[in-house]
Amino acid sequence: MSLLPKKILIAPLDWGLGHTTRCIPLIGTLLREGHTVVLAADGVPAKMLQAQFPDLQCLPLKGYHIRYSHKAMLFMPKLWLQLPKIISRMVQEHQWLKRIQAYLQFDLIISDNRYGLYHSSCPSVIMTHQVQILTGMGAFADRILRSWHRKMLERFDQCWIVDRAKNGLSGILAHPASLPENASYIGPLSQLMRFPKPEQVPADHCLVLLSGPEPMRGQLEQILWKQCVALSQYKFMFIAGNLTGKMPEDCPDHIQYHPYLGGAALLEALSTARVVICRSGYSTLMDLDWLRKPAILIPTPGQTEQIYLARYWAASGRAIQYPQDNIQLADGLAYMCKEEEPKSLKNSSDTDQNSLEALAHWIRERLFK
Repeated sequence: MSLLPKKILIAPLDWGLGHTTRCIPLIGTLLREGHTVVLAADGVPAKMLQAQFPDLQCLPLKGYHIRYSHKAMLFMPKLWLQLPKIISRMVQEHQWLKRIQAYLQFDLIISDNRYGLYHSSCPSVIMTHQVQILTGMGAFADRILRSWHRKMLERFDQCWIVDRAKNGLSGILAHPASLPENASYIGPLSQLMRFPKPEQVPADHCLVLLSGPEPMRGQLEQILWKQCVALSQYKFMFIAGNLTGKMPEDCPDHIQYHPYLGGAALLEALSTARVVICRSGYSTLMDLDWLRKPAILIPTPGQTEQIYLARYWAASGRAIQYPQDNIQLADGLAYMCKEEEPKSLKNSSDTDQNSLEALAHWIRERLFK
């Protein structure tokens, strides 16, 4: 069997943009390897992928369109109430794949957390960093969900865990007591990996990097904007993570505001930052790790994964963290900026793993041998 070219379908989940952004370096690598890549998404993920890869076919695949609560205490309960819709969407996407595969004949399917995209006659891979999903309802509920989740992951030929096997970024999420039989650690996948890693440059500003679902994103923007305006002794760059946002009125001289930045512009903003103030979403943490940047983490209220990751990174010395209702930005910046080499950098791994080269080799040697 010839190695090249192969036709590969890539479909990210639409719960936040992290699933989409971490597919971007993978897509770029597969294209450089000579494969034909077809995308499947709708809404903002589809627009983002089409902006990065305008020449690629993007099949319309309906997202899950999850609704989020305005209140932290209702965040997880509202997600659980949408479970029937989630299961229904999994069934629908599985039926969609069977129809599409009948005439497009993919050689490989790569799903980022879309559990219905497995096929009996085509190798399929699911990418995730959450082998252990945290329910917020205690250890017993977590064990039950892990057992059910494992069965879902083992429907695929391969489960790619987007973290390192050792010294990982996600703690118990990717390193539970037991793994699916088809699991392999592939390393972090930062969206910035497709660019050459920048040289060490003088730190210029404190970067506020917002992301995540509304209304929580907007709430955090208001809180941080008020505190940043008062801290005129620092220079801030504010990236609101809002594609339709506008520049605030009366923006002070010490704040540079962008509704949204991506690609090379985001890389430059991150690489020149003294410290990054952001959510503890996993895609953001992979970007921080890739550039070895210190951070002040503010998890989305009620989101158990982000709360755990913020605590895990703080406990390991990679960051400090605050709950959204008690952000002490002045104290946090004073602590993080007091040393020439912040604590989180000292404790970072000195080994840069090239996940993309490893993935390309894995595909050549194991899937298409």
